[in-house]
This record gives sequence, structure tokens and C-alpha cells, in this order.
Amino acid sequence: MDDRTPRPAPVSIFRTVMGADFERLHPELRRRFSVGLASGEACTGRGTMHRVWHGRGLVKPFLALGGTRNILVPREGRDVSFTIENVPYADGFARETVTFVRTFDLPGRARRFDAQMVLGPKGDRILDYLGTHQHLASELRFHAESDGSLLIRSGEHRFREGPVDVRVPALIGGEAEVRERFDERTGRFRIRVRVVNRHFGPLFGYEGSFTASYEDVRVRGVRTGLRPVREEARA
Repeated sequence: MDDRTPRPAPVSIFRTVMGADFERLHPELRRRFSVGLASGEACTGRGTMHRVWHGRGLVKPFLALGGTRNILVPREGRDVSFTIENVPYADGFARETVTFVRTFDLPGRARRFDAQMVLGPKGDRILDYLGTHQHLASELRFHAESDGSLLIRSGEHRFREGPVDVRVPALIGGEAEVRERFDERTGRFRIRVRVVNRHFGPLFGYEGSFTASYEDVRVRGVRTGLRPVREEARA
């Protein structure tokens, strides 16, 4: 076989769920969302969130509670140093998992917003398990925009603990929207995240930019503290 023959790109959980739509993404986004066990690559993004914000006073107790399990961020800030770690591994149920662990270096104390993404059992959706104990789970929909950017929207949220498996009521739940694009002028990824409650309005969000570096998963491994304390089997 000619070594110059193009080889098919590794199939990540994101490429699987997006299908042909994946090819419409900007090449740098395609590489970032090709991280996985097939590619053998992990991705680390480092940059600055120009704004980390949250909603009115009514939502602060919920953000504070979520912050105890690395769900959302209960503090605000500007020009906040930011790291996102996307590392693939096989979880305790032999499912390919990709971490989305975001660290915000806020004054006084760094805050984390943890998520682990898993391909749904039918291969048609991504399951987003939130926090250190995966008590919250949401379905994510991925879509390539006409300019090559990526739009991610969350669906129904479920709370799971022991025998409990219930839908989170819309009154207290949040709908997330993530927009990520690659800025060729600066060579940086630009991201904007908004979590909104349909009754109370905006809950939490951040926006900024970062650069990405890639590492061999076999060399890097999964550092201590990156995986959740508890894993949830229910899809």
C-alpha cells in the first residue's frame, strides 16, 4: 500500500454522533473533537475567559450547591485563567469516555466544572454526566454551523442517585448552549457558554478564548482527580 494514500480519520464519539455533519466543522475543530481512544490523543486547552458570570440572586444558592460537586461555577470574574482537559479513557463500565474538566483560576480559589461525555447505547447521542459523582446527566445535540463552528445544545436533564432516576423539572433545570469556533486570525479557539432557565432566565455562563495542545494518551495517562468519584451506569 502506498504510504501517501490518505488514511481515514479516527472515529471519535463526536464524529460518530454527528455523522457527515462532522466534516462541515473547521479542520481545527475536527481535530479537537477527534480526541479519543481511536486517535490516542488527549487535548488540553489553556487560555482566558474574559467573563464568567451568573444570574440574579435567586440562583446563587443553586450555584453554591452545585459548586460543591464541581457543577457550574458559583463565582464571577473577568479575565480568568482557564484550562480545559479532554482526556479519553474507558470507564468502569468499559464505555469510551472523554473528560471535559474545566478549571477557572478565580481569585482566592480555583473552581472546576466537571463533565464526562459518553456515546449513547444506540450511537445517536452524547450523554453528558456532570460533576464529581455523575448525579446529573443530560443528552447533548451537536451541530456544525455554516461557518464551520460548532453548536452544542443540551436536552433533558435527569437526576440519579441509588434507586432514584427522575427528570429534573423545568422549573429548576437549565438548558445549556455552547458555541465554539476557531479564529484563524489569532490561532485560538473562541467559546461562549450560556445556561438558561426557561422561567428565571440566565443562570451561568462564560466566554473567552484558548489555544490547544495534543498529547499521546498512553504517555499522559489520566491524572489523579480527573475521573469522577462515582460513575453512573444508566444511559
